[in-house]
Amino acid sequence: MKIQPWLDEQWQSLLTTQNQHELLQHLVKAAKLLGFDHCSFVLRAPYPLTAPKALLMSNYPVVWQQNYQANNYIYQDPIMLHALCSTSPLRWSVEQFKSPFGEEALAHGIGYGWSQAHYNTQRFIGVFSLARTLESISANELTEKTPALSWLTQLAYAGFYAFMAPKLTMDLNIKLTEREKEVLRWTADGKTAGEIADILILSERTVHFHINNVLTKLNAANKTAATVQAVVLGLI
Repeated sequence: MKIQPWLDEQWQSLLTTQNQHELLQHLVKAAKLLGFDHCSFVLRAPYPLTAPKALLMSNYPVVWQQNYQANNYIYQDPIMLHALCSTSPLRWSVEQFKSPFGEEALAHGIGYGWSQAHYNTQRFIGVFSLARTLESISANELTEKTPALSWLTQLAYAGFYAFMAPKLTMDLNIKLTEREKEVLRWTADGKTAGEIADILILSERTVHFHINNVLTKLNAANKTAATVQAVVLGLI
């Protein structure tokens, strides 16, 4: 395969893609050209901390997709767990993931594959994977195809993020005033309301007023939860 013309073709496909389903079809075609049967993309939002929202696009068998979501496999998927701590490419196989999860994946024709994570400044995690049923990925194949795999990951993230992120953040379109951000920053540094009042030359009552506004906007139980959420969402 001549890499550069192929990459140019994928880039042009991305530029003309109208929705995430059309983008998936382009990526499935690219996956097959690279010798894979399936491709998938998971976009995981940074919040809530205990159960972050996520969306999945793939051409995996429908039953597997349904089971994956119904069983919340995203929180035990070894590929996603790897993505939480590394953006290094991961070559995987069922032998590496001895578990009911791995056995069920294999039963649906998902045995061997390659994945890579990508982060952005808003702390969204995207994981692009290519998979096939029978043949493991040799070191020679990986060396030959790594440039195409890495570039395809970038294209997938750029495209899917544009389509999927708004759906994950539609209820998180939160706007804080500059004063509210300022109060939260000092709160994050461990300052009390009285100390913040002294620093910003405000009354303590005014500081509490701003904190209460933030609690309402973020639907947070207390100022600690509000501060954590604001940091995770990149609001401060």
